[in-house]
Formats: sequence, structure tokens, C-alpha cells
Amino acid sequence: MALQVNKSEVVEQVRAVFTEYERALIGNDVRTMNTLFWSAPESVRYGIADIQHGGAAICTWRANCQPVSPQRQIHHTIITTFGTDFATVSTEFTDDNDSSRHGRQMQTWARLGPISDMDNGWKIVAAHVSLVSSIQCVKT
Repeated sequence: MALQVNKSEVVEQVRAVFTEYERALIGNDVRTMNTLFWSAPESVRYGIADIQHGGAAICTWRANCQPVSPQRQIHHTIITTFGTDFATVSTEFTDDNDSSRHGRQMQTWARLGPISDMDNGWKIVAAHVSLVSSIQCVKT
């Protein structure tokens, strides 16, 4: 059987957890952000000026980092799902208070099985955030 790419109900599930993560990020809801990251030694987060390997390191960093500006806006979000349990989310972001801050964010999501009745199992297993001074987009 061929792998299904972008099955609509899976895309919507990932869109929902990504939106939940963005809300938590803007609201500095550390508990929710930590819940949405995979709490395992294999999880990775590459930040703008930081690196964390493992869920414990991500939680420690998150407890001490500067909150994201509430003026953060995301643009050009692309969700791609592979089967029913794996997805990537790529987005760009800007900050209305600082026009020089044009960033990129990529997250790898995996459905690891529900941990509780309220949990749909989707977790960020890897993430990368970077800033660029200018963007040149080439569309094919």
C-alpha cells in the first residue's frame, strides 16, 4: 500500500496541535509547550542562539528563556503529513515591533500514541528556529 501524503483529516489534526503550540508560544504557556514536545533523550531543538538535546534540556531552557513577542505573526505555513503518524510544519514569522526579525521555523511532529484521554499523541520530536536578514523566495 502506498504512503498517503496530506490525508485531509491528518493535516487538520496537525494544524490543530501546531495552532495550540503557537498560542502557547505567544502566551508564554510553558506547560503547554513542554507537553507538546516529546519528553525523550532523542528530542532536539535548535534555536536562534541555543541548542537543546533531550526533553529535559528543552524544559530547562524553556523555563529560563525570554518569552516570544506577543506581536509575532506567522506566514506561509506549510503542513505536510506522511501516513497517519508523521508530519512536518514549516513556517516563517515576523515581529511587528522589530521589522528586522524575519524568521523561519520547522517542526517535525510524530504521533506517539495518546498518553491520556485528553492527548491525541502528536508531539514535536525535532525543531529548528532561525533568523535571517533578508528572504529571497523562488517559486517553482
